[in-house]
Amino acid sequence: MNYAKLAFTDTVKKLQTQNDSRANYERMEKFISKEGLTPNEISLIKTRDSFYMASFGENDFPYIQHRGGPKGFLKVIDPKTLAFLDFSGNRQYISVGNIATNNKVSLILVDYPRRARLKIYAETEVFSLSENPDLSDRLKLSDYKYQPERIMMFHIKAYDWNCPQHITPRYTVEEVENLMALQEE
Repeated sequence: MNYAKLAFTDTVKKLQTQNDSRANYERMEKFISKEGLTPNEISLIKTRDSFYMASFGENDFPYIQHRGGPKGFLKVIDPKTLAFLDFSGNRQYISVGNIATNNKVSLILVDYPRRARLKIYAETEVFSLSENPDLSDRLKLSDYKYQPERIMMFHIKAYDWNCPQHITPRYTVEEVENLMALQEE
């Protein structure tokens, strides 16, 4: 699992060379290889209430979709696999349609208060709920109103943390309330 080897195409490498950043990233390619998620990535994933997913359509244009739910709706199945119940939404089916013809996706998970960003390359499998009832049960959510349509499973091919530069801290209502409660003590 080497993110740089997937991300740094020949054209990217040429641009890095032209802009004097290639030497640093060449070292990254040679020495950074990860064999699955570590506790650090798993911790971030378990506390996210949303993520962004990019897929490619038959028209060769990327499509970016926001996915949201309660904290932990995106589940770590094992160190190389994530899954979630895909809820009924606007019923455009753009991501699902794109994945039907090209199962490669990119995910971005952001922890805005900590200014942390995890990028993931994955190959996606889409299952009906009845196709994999054990996994469907494992992914169920309590105390959240939703209508699941399908299961999306991500087989992680590579991941990397992105620098915190230019991430503006943002807080949920729950996080602000918790901070206010600490001030009142």
